[in-house]
Amino acid sequence: MICRSIMIAASAIILLTLMPEPVFASGSMRCGSHIITAGQRHGPSQYEVLKKCGEPTVRNGYTWIYDRGSKQYIVLFDQSGRLERIE
Repeated sequence: MICRSIMIAASAIILLTLMPEPVFASGSMRCGSHIITAGQRHGPSQYEVLKKCGEPTVRNGYTWIYDRGSKQYIVLFDQSGRLERIE
Protein backbone atom coordinates (compact mmCIF):
# COMPACT_ATOMS: atom_id res chain seq x y z
CA MET A 1 0.00 0.00 0.00
CA ILE A 2 2.81 2.44 0.84
CA CYS A 3 4.59 1.58 -2.40
CA ARG A 4 1.46 2.41 -4.40
CA SER A 5 1.11 5.79 -2.62
CA ILE A 6 4.72 6.62 -3.42
CA MET A 7 4.22 5.71 -7.09
CA ILE A 8 1.09 7.89 -7.31
CA ALA A 9 2.90 10.85 -5.69
CA ALA A 10 5.91 10.40 -7.98
CA SER A 11 3.64 10.26 -11.05
CA ALA A 12 1.88 13.46 -9.98
CA ILE A 13 5.20 15.26 -9.52
CA ILE A 14 6.41 14.15 -12.94
CA LEU A 15 3.19 15.31 -14.62
CA LEU A 16 3.34 18.69 -12.91
CA THR A 17 6.91 19.29 -14.06
CA LEU A 18 5.98 18.42 -17.65
CA MET A 19 3.02 20.82 -17.80
CA PRO A 20 3.50 24.00 -19.82
CA GLU A 21 4.05 27.25 -17.98
CA PRO A 22 1.04 29.51 -17.48
CA VAL A 23 0.50 32.33 -19.98
CA PHE A 24 1.71 35.01 -17.58
CA ALA A 25 4.90 33.22 -16.51
CA SER A 26 7.40 34.48 -19.06
CA GLY A 27 7.25 37.67 -21.09
CA SER A 28 4.06 38.67 -19.32
CA MET A 29 2.93 40.20 -16.08
CA ARG A 30 -0.36 40.48 -14.25
CA CYS A 31 -1.72 43.91 -13.40
CA GLY A 32 -4.90 43.44 -11.40
CA SER A 33 -7.31 41.68 -13.74
CA HIS A 34 -5.16 42.42 -16.81
CA ILE A 35 -2.32 40.37 -18.27
CA ILE A 36 0.25 42.43 -20.17
CA THR A 37 2.05 40.32 -22.76
CA ALA A 38 5.20 41.08 -24.75
CA GLY A 39 6.18 39.51 -28.03
CA GLN A 40 3.01 40.33 -29.91
CA ARG A 41 3.32 41.83 -33.36
CA HIS A 42 2.03 45.17 -32.11
CA GLY A 43 2.54 45.16 -28.35
CA PRO A 44 0.71 47.54 -26.08
CA SER A 45 1.90 51.13 -25.93
CA GLN A 46 3.47 52.80 -22.91
CA TYR A 47 0.14 54.55 -22.34
CA GLU A 48 -1.77 51.24 -22.32
CA VAL A 49 0.68 49.67 -19.87
CA LEU A 50 0.52 52.75 -17.64
CA LYS A 51 -3.29 52.71 -17.75
CA LYS A 52 -3.52 49.00 -16.80
CA CYS A 53 -0.56 48.71 -14.40
CA GLY A 54 -0.19 52.18 -12.95
CA GLU A 55 2.99 54.13 -12.41
CA PRO A 56 6.14 51.97 -12.38
CA THR A 57 8.45 51.93 -9.38
CA VAL A 58 11.28 53.19 -11.62
CA ARG A 59 10.96 54.80 -15.04
CA ASN A 60 14.17 55.26 -17.03
CA GLY A 61 13.38 56.13 -20.64
CA TYR A 62 12.28 52.97 -22.45
CA THR A 63 12.90 50.80 -19.37
CA TRP A 64 10.30 50.61 -16.63
CA ILE A 65 10.58 48.55 -13.45
CA TYR A 66 7.55 47.31 -11.55
CA ASP A 67 8.26 46.01 -8.05
CA ARG A 68 5.51 43.57 -7.06
CA GLY A 69 6.74 42.51 -3.63
CA SER A 70 8.58 39.22 -4.15
CA LYS A 71 8.68 39.68 -7.95
CA GLN A 72 10.25 42.46 -9.97
CA TYR A 73 9.36 43.01 -13.63
CA ILE A 74 11.61 44.88 -16.05
CA VAL A 75 9.46 46.20 -18.89
CA LEU A 76 11.28 47.26 -22.06
CA PHE A 77 9.74 49.39 -24.80
CA ASP A 78 11.05 49.96 -28.32
CA GLN A 79 11.77 53.45 -29.69
CA SER A 80 8.20 53.82 -30.93
CA GLY A 81 6.90 53.28 -27.36
CA ARG A 82 5.55 49.75 -27.94
CA LEU A 83 6.13 46.94 -25.44
CA GLU A 84 9.08 44.87 -26.61
CA ARG A 85 9.98 42.56 -23.71
CA ILE A 86 9.20 41.76 -20.09
CA GLU A 87 11.90 40.19 -17.95
